[in-house]
Amino acid sequence: MITIDSGEFQIPVLALGRSWIVVDKPAGLTVHNAAGRDLCSLTLAQIQKNAALKGQMDIDPDFGIHPVHRLDKETSGIILLAGNRESFRFFSNQFESRQIKKEYVAILHGRLKKPEDNDPWRTWGWSLSETAGGRLHPEGTGNRKDCQTRFRVLDHSAHYTMVAIELLTGRTHQIRRHAKLAGHPVVGDARYGSTRAINYLRRNFAFDRLALHARSLTLQLPDGKAQETIETPAIPSQMQDLFKNDSAAHLP
Repeated sequence: MITIDSGEFQIPVLALGRSWIVVDKPAGLTVHNAAGRDLCSLTLAQIQKNAALKGQMDIDPDFGIHPVHRLDKETSGIILLAGNRESFRFFSNQFESRQIKKEYVAILHGRLKKPEDNDPWRTWGWSLSETAGGRLHPEGTGNRKDCQTRFRVLDHSAHYTMVAIELLTGRTHQIRRHAKLAGHPVVGDARYGSTRAINYLRRNFAFDRLALHARSLTLQLPDGKAQETIETPAIPSQMQDLFKNDSAAHLP
């Protein structure tokens, strides 16, 4: 596996084509808001100097590298980047027509019950504004639009629930806001979660990230006839360790 090494961040390359690349973004790295230090800048610089990447890709120098979809700075995981306008439009059309499936894994505060029927999936459906809210008003202010977030319970620890999540709509911080409205905020969420819990985890367990990871994308590639699923190799170790070591004697 090719890895983009920026010194501070190690960014695995999961898949690539002549004009697109899929990478596993670390938590804490912004996608495109810090020229020279963001994911797009680091990826483009690596393509230009890495012979293994440069030989496989043909990036439009006037276009550069652009994200086809959003991923918060605090969220880790899979993200698709385009290297020319044609590739960007090809993938954007799939997102706009909701042909692409995005699956996340999150650790939530509290215990969500598994459904007793045969369908493991449930849906959060609170309407949200376009602009992000905060912990007091996660639904946001102004005009609200219908939103849907599907989730299923994967496992429980003493104080947390690990869930798989699919976005059926796309609003800013949609997963984080819906989780907060459900009464089960994402662990480590400085914007929507408990400041006390965040400080406790940082101080006692060195857990300093948002427990939300974009695990997979299911989409059609430019040369493919059928949809393919690209996924990250594993859930980040910080998330795994916190969940595994959660004990009633230590965590609030």
